[in-house]
Amino acid sequence: MVNIGEILLNLWNGSGFAAFGVGDNWKCALMIIIGCVLLYLGIVKKFEPLLLVGIAFGCILSNLPMGGLYHQELWTAFMDPANPAYHSYGAILKEGGLLDIFYIGVKTSLYPCIIFMGVGAMTDFGPLLSNPSSLLLGAAAQLGVFVAFFGANLLGFTPQEASCIGIIGGADGPTAIFVTTKLAPHLLGAIAVAAYSYMALIPMIQPPIMKLLTTEEQRKVVMVQTRSVSKAEKIIFPIVVTIFVALLLPDTAALIGCLMLGNLFKETGVTARLSDTAQNALMNIVTIMLSTAVGATMVGSTFLTAQTLKIVVLGVVAFGLSTAGGLLAGVLMYKLSGGKVNPLIGSAGVSAVPMAARVAHVEAQKANPANFLLMHAMGPNVAGVIGSAIAAGFLLSIFGV
Repeated sequence: MVNIGEILLNLWNGSGFAAFGVGDNWKCALMIIIGCVLLYLGIVKKFEPLLLVGIAFGCILSNLPMGGLYHQELWTAFMDPANPAYHSYGAILKEGGLLDIFYIGVKTSLYPCIIFMGVGAMTDFGPLLSNPSSLLLGAAAQLGVFVAFFGANLLGFTPQEASCIGIIGGADGPTAIFVTTKLAPHLLGAIAVAAYSYMALIPMIQPPIMKLLTTEEQRKVVMVQTRSVSKAEKIIFPIVVTIFVALLLPDTAALIGCLMLGNLFKETGVTARLSDTAQNALMNIVTIMLSTAVGATMVGSTFLTAQTLKIVVLGVVAFGLSTAGGLLAGVLMYKLSGGKVNPLIGSAGVSAVPMAARVAHVEAQKANPANFLLMHAMGPNVAGVIGSAIAAGFLLSIFGV
């Protein structure tokens, strides 16, 4: 006779519900709650929803006990020189789950590079070319990267970990992921969530810093129309930048190369189909895989630590100081130009395109409703994309293995 009670008991013991009471699996339950909170922020509050929804759901999936979708132990063995048998993607493909396979694209830096290609295809470097001094603002806005790096070192992080934390200040999610997968992959979940969260919160974080470091008179400045940029300049620019930056910092060749390739697709006028694919279909597909794979690394046993809290705090410090660095450079340019430069464009030197430029434009219009600062702010904004990639290449060249 079939023992219904025994069947039900075996069903319960073999379920994920029962597994929550075993060992540290209560942390998995807490991470599922955190994943639901992130879903709320992405769906209801619309904080970077294209990425945060995938990250949140990947977090939920990887913390389902006995789901078998992501195996942190496989990746720990993969990175351990003492386990040569596991130091290959063959072992991951053989023993891993769906999200382990997705994560291979993160680990190999494939996804961040393709994202950069899509960003390049959507970016107009015209404002930067028409006002090359914008490069200085993009460079100044990397201040937070290096201050946070030294701060993280003082708090006990290794130079590799500190590099990943500092790069949050560049406000560039793909670059943060690119650097972290190479230098400190165990911090990927915390770094990614911090980076994308602060990017989404730009309209809240930057305005108070703008008002603190600039006067109302400076914010009212109306900048004159910049010169027109020829098509030849726009085509030559990505080629020259790729060659120069890749020769200067070989470790950033993949990021800069893909960024400029996407931009070249856009500007040639003969590769419209490729540009459209890079901007839309390809980027959307990779975003799905990147976000869920990054979310999968938020396993309770490794995410719920004091380190994560430190990363969140250092990340916002890095972002705030990067904004301040760009603004201070903008104030300097305002004084050197005799009041012709609106220093708010310096805040757009962080790499969040085009959100940071829009915030600068909005704050300028609050001071002077007739002010139209968007195109002027786009120069430092796209310079920040290049600047964050260069900063990443610099850190990789020094601390990479």
